[in-house]
Formats: sequence, C-alpha cells, structure tokens
Amino acid sequence: MASSLTFEGVTKRYDSTEALAGIDLTVEPGSFVALVGASGSGKSTLLKTINRLTEPSEGRVLLDGEDVSASDPTAMRRSTGYVFQRIGLFPHMTVGENIAIGPRLVGTRLGNERIGELLELVDLDPGMIDRLPDALSGGQQQRVGVARALAGQPSLLLMDEPFGALDPVTRDALGTRVRDLHERLDLTTIMVTHDMAEALILADRVLVMDKGRIVADETPQALASGKGGDVAQELVAVPRHQAEMLKGLEA
Repeated sequence: MASSLTFEGVTKRYDSTEALAGIDLTVEPGSFVALVGASGSGKSTLLKTINRLTEPSEGRVLLDGEDVSASDPTAMRRSTGYVFQRIGLFPHMTVGENIAIGPRLVGTRLGNERIGELLELVDLDPGMIDRLPDALSGGQQQRVGVARALAGQPSLLLMDEPFGALDPVTRDALGTRVRDLHERLDLTTIMVTHDMAEALILADRVLVMDKGRIVADETPQALASGKGGDVAQELVAVPRHQAEMLKGLEA
C-alpha cells in the first residue's frame, strides 16, 4: 500500500546557509509529486530528509505517521526505493547482485526468479542477470537502478534526477515506464527534476522550490494555464517556448 508523507517545519542549515526554510507539506498516498526549481533551491535536500540521507536541523518528517528519525535507517531505506541521479551501480557486481543488494543488507536473499521478474518490470531481459554494468548502455543501467529500488517492495519511491544523464528517447521511454509502475505497484513517488516538461507530463502534483521554500504547489494543468506565480511560470516558459519554436519550424 502506498505511503503518506508529512513534513512539519523541516529546516536545514549549513552554517549560515538555510537550504530548507520551514517546510510544511503533506503528500497523500498514491501521489506522484515532482519537485522542480533552480539548482540550489532545496529540491534534493528535501528529498534526502525522507530517507535520512540528510537530517533536518529543525522539524520532522513523518512516514505513514511515524517520525523517520525514530526508525532504523537500514530497515527504513529497504522499504523506501531510491533511484540515484548518477545511477550508482556497483561496477564490480553483476546486474543481479546490484538488484539484490538492498534486501541482502537486511538479511533477505532474492532468488534469480525474483530478480528476473524485477528486470522484466523495467523492460529488460532476465538473461542480463550475470552481466556487469559496463556491458550495459546508460539507459539499461538506469533501468537496473529502478529495478534495484523496487527490490524491497517499497511503498515509497524517491528519485533524484533519475533521467538526467539519458538521451531524450531513452529518457522519455523510461519516464513513461516509471509512471506505469507507479500505478501498477501502488506507490507514492517523489521525483526531483530540473525539467519542467518532464514534471508536467509525469506528475499529478508539482512543487516549485526557490531558496529553500515551496513557492508553488499546483497540478500540471494549473501550471500550464498560468497559475503558480512568477517563479513557476518562468520554469513553464521554457518548454512552452521550445514548443513554439518547433511549431515555427513546421511553417
């Protein structure tokens, strides 16, 4: 069952820099939320407070009503899938070993049949199980990263710029697949992205961050219709302008 998330006054300071400025937010179970904003706006920092890769200076994060700071980090991360920005596969381990690493750390062994099922979920051939990551394309490696994030049967999927290093065709295909898996596996998904078009297409809810604050909280439809304020509309203007330029080429 999909998880709920609550942020209560979440603040993060690095010396004199306030990376997060008192975030209050509730994410309903089954939501697909995109966090967008300029570099340094606090997107990745907020994401990492969920699985305790970053500890807040003040406030707390509740996962299904429980303060994440009171939970065992290893056990909590097993139930929370995490897809890294730079894929993060272990180069000396096979595809199968990479996928199974999370459950193994908490004493659970994944059999080859289960690993094969996870590979099929992300549209990869189960026969890849014994390959090393450097034998795979970048898109295939990131699909393995998604399979690894799903290995512990999480109720919450966190993604930090998961498609940023991929070519546009692969990026679009994998984004569509992740959205399908979000629905099929009954997940709550939080995705950090710099790409507003990606956020508008994949998410149900888009949070725009600026200087450690959430300055817009809208549906994609509302943002596309001009809502959300100046910062949000500056981001929406980029894909809109690109679409207009492409349309102009057809004239």
